Amino acid sequence: MKVSRLAYGCWRIAGQGTPRDLQAGRDAVRAAFDAGYTLFDHANIYGGSQCESLFGAILADSPKMRDRILITTKCGIRFVGDPNPSSPYRYDFSAEHIEQSCEASLKRLGIETIDLYQLHRPDYLMPPEEVAAAFDRLRKAGKVRFFGVSNFRPSQMVLLQKVCDMPLVVNQVEISLAQQACLEDGTLDHCMTEGVTPMAWSPLGGGKLADGARDLLPSQEGYDTADCVALLDRFSRARGSTRMVLALSWLLKHPAGIVPIVGSTRPDRIREATRADAALLSREDWYGLLVAGRGEALP
Repeated sequence: MKVSRLAYGCWRIAGQGTPRDLQAGRDAVRAAFDAGYTLFDHANIYGGSQCESLFGAILADSPKMRDRILITTKCGIRFVGDPNPSSPYRYDFSAEHIEQSCEASLKRLGIETIDLYQLHRPDYLMPPEEVAAAFDRLRKAGKVRFFGVSNFRPSQMVLLQKVCDMPLVVNQVEISLAQQACLEDGTLDHCMTEGVTPMAWSPLGGGKLADGARDLLPSQEGYDTADCVALLDRFSRARGSTRMVLALSWLLKHPAGIVPIVGSTRPDRIREATRADAALLSREDWYGLLVAGRGEALP
């Protein structure tokens, strides 16, 4: 698949579901499309499924848009009370859940084929052969073109790939100056070795590296970005750029071919992000930001 260097993340486009929020979501998606984004990232749980439904309505209003974009969505997370009141929050990679989730996403999105279908978070009870069989049925039925994973360790991806006939083309993980684990745990090395594209969710540290945090995950609340933000500010003044652009440029410079997922719903921010370019940072700049984000010197 050939995609834009930045993906647009649709997890916020439905907002709280008010008419005003839904219109803002429409405007955000249109701004991303007009700005040249060609990969639009979803999950069946985003906005309680409203995000897929809203995107489907947008496509219905602009049918020619479908031929110019690629759509990815995810499955595997199940909330408390699904399907029974006593059911806990959990991950589910059973073939039944994968296939039912795919059918539901196709219906909400109003499309015949999902370009890239991902498993959202690793299921500790993952039956690899069952997952592979479900993937094979979905591909043969023309419901999915390509498959990938999200938040997988390299070993988990190797395990699943061993039994899958089709290549797993993406691993979507959290990568940013504020969260550098993928540089140390082998994830990016594995991606480069196997030709897997890493997609970076929360590439701005939940907004802490840009213009303010919003909807932080509990794991992100403790990110200390003060030193990194100070250095980004210094670089941005010297280059006539912004913190957001340079933080995204830092990701683009990595040789793994990271595709950052931009999740802002502000059209100006969506357009501004497209100014990110690996060439904006030298090798020295890159390492300076790395250390500032780490909060400690390199060994």
